[in-house]
Amino acid sequence: MRHRALLPEVLRSRAGRHPSKRAYVFLNGYGEEADEITYGGLYARAMAVAEELVGHCRPGDRALLLFPPGLDFIVAYFACLYAHVVAVPVNPPRKSRVHQATLGIVRDCEPAVALTAGPMADTGKPLLDAVCGTLRWIRVDEPRPPADPGFAPEPPTADSLAFLQYTSGSTSAPKGVMVSHGNLAANQEMIRKAFGHDENSTVVGWAPLFHDQGLIGNVLQPLYVGASSIQMSPTAFIRWPLLWPTAVSRYRAHSSGGPNFAFDACVTALESALERGGEEKVSGLDLGSWKVAFNGAEPIRHDTLRRFHESFAPFGFSPKALYPCYGLAEATLLVTGSKKGRGARTVLVDAEELGRKRYAEAHGGRGRPLTGSGLVLDGEEVRIVDPDTRRPCRPQEVGEIWVHGDHVAQGYWKNPTATADTFQATCEGDPRGYLRTGDLGVIVDGELYVVGRLKDLMIIRGRNYYPQDIEQTVQSAHEAVTPGSGAAFSVPGAGGDQLVVVQEVKRGHKLTADAKDVAGSVRAAIVQEHELSVKDLVLALPGQLRKTSSGKIMRAAARETYLEGGFTPWETGTAPGRSR
Repeated sequence: MRHRALLPEVLRSRAGRHPSKRAYVFLNGYGEEADEITYGGLYARAMAVAEELVGHCRPGDRALLLFPPGLDFIVAYFACLYAHVVAVPVNPPRKSRVHQATLGIVRDCEPAVALTAGPMADTGKPLLDAVCGTLRWIRVDEPRPPADPGFAPEPPTADSLAFLQYTSGSTSAPKGVMVSHGNLAANQEMIRKAFGHDENSTVVGWAPLFHDQGLIGNVLQPLYVGASSIQMSPTAFIRWPLLWPTAVSRYRAHSSGGPNFAFDACVTALESALERGGEEKVSGLDLGSWKVAFNGAEPIRHDTLRRFHESFAPFGFSPKALYPCYGLAEATLLVTGSKKGRGARTVLVDAEELGRKRYAEAHGGRGRPLTGSGLVLDGEEVRIVDPDTRRPCRPQEVGEIWVHGDHVAQGYWKNPTATADTFQATCEGDPRGYLRTGDLGVIVDGELYVVGRLKDLMIIRGRNYYPQDIEQTVQSAHEAVTPGSGAAFSVPGAGGDQLVVVQEVKRGHKLTADAKDVAGSVRAAIVQEHELSVKDLVLALPGQLRKTSSGKIMRAAARETYLEGGFTPWETGTAPGRSR
């Protein structure tokens, strides 16, 4: 592994050279500055907490990070790095309840201490103590004296564990990805080069900090290049999506992004504001500084990017700023990325050929739009491999995406079997160990196109169907359905597997749309686009489909809930929500 500056060294250097430069700013729900911290202040606070941690923990002990939105999380994270304690960011308790995934993480990582701030200690302590026994709770926001001048922890090695990033659980139970200091440094350098960052590249972020995008992309990358990061809470963004582009405009941000649903939410909010005569809310919006609008969804929706560009072009947003990319926790974060200033690359592909796991461009103007997820980056190897034979696929064949490089994590915490299966795969003619991503894709002219998840692939009447294709068709069929809130999956039936679709409807259409009309439009669209009949269509009330912290639909959970009859269908006065 090549020598790169590790993050504890980077922060120490930034604090020494630019102690008064603003490192992070936190905005409240109104877009106002509620808190800030300089590089010097972050280093001093982190060292003080680290000194306390060393008194209670041994090197390698795990520390839960349980924080409300804000900057205290960042202090706690770096305190763990300096104390050689393994940070475990988790989704914090809300309204006196702990997220089910958090309970599983706590049991799996066996923490020695919990770091928190504000009233979270009072609400979270009794809930978690019942799961993992009595923990020592440390509030990082409490006043404490500076670290002793003699406190000088040994710098970490590249191979030592930096933190556990638990997977989102979109297809299985969350697993703790063991990310080393070297993995972090390698991926930070990849992001810097791919995004074109320097010390003037302000980043705006709203993703939760316990998620890899929020932590690695929106917190650690700005520090790595010496820039500033503007943070807001995910809840504030969900309630007022236009706070996001407003912050980009106000702080002249270079980079900011999110998954499909975030861009869709901004378009909907803008349309609503203009329809209601709220031009004053966006009158001063200027997005000309936004050079990297990254979208890391799998797959990336062409229609989402098109609508966002068309809606915000009057405010200076350039289509060349659209930056599709691909990544996953097992590779620390980023794997492939577009070329800065190029914009998105989209091709029309033959859907039937794609169902046969072959790439072919469509002719006659009809086909499935497929948006690329960027180019293979320096310092890594990305291969497309047949998941059954483990042989490299031929050009333009769809297969599983395999990755090799210094940014690939060490494996799964306390799970050697899954580690061997996922991180140590070998393909014919290549003895190196590869990460099996579980995603299906194809590389054409150097561009990676992600077409779906291996576990989500449906085989109906001998043909392959990708659920994302069907979900996109459904969400374009009628204005009453909610974009990004549908799940397509197969269930056993007479003569083989059959298609089931669960789709949420918009709240505003509960009284103005007819369920029978919506269901008819959805079924007709699926037949027309995919030549496929639907065994069961459930038009569900809003908020029933489970999603990961990054907004991904949990299809396996949706299938389980459906089989248990757990969805409450939407009904109008004329027709039921379920249509058979």
